[in-house]
Amino acid sequence: MDDYREAILSSADRAMLDYAVKLTETPGAMGEGDLAPLRDHGFRDDAILEIVQVTALFNYYNRLADGLGIDPEPAP
Repeated sequence: MDDYREAILSSADRAMLDYAVKLTETPGAMGEGDLAPLRDHGFRDDAILEIVQVTALFNYYNRLADGLGIDPEPAP
């Protein structure tokens, strides 16, 4: 699946991915209000911290690979 918005997901998973996408695409626009949908779906602060950490790490690794010209999926 190329786009999670087309996948069959729980509303909690969709909220988590919406949050991760916003954090990835517009990190400066994040605010306290962005946490409300996660909390409304039962995510506790420790789970939200983990979502942020995983999102940040993947963004970091992607930028390292992009900056070094590393092909993430080399041809066989």
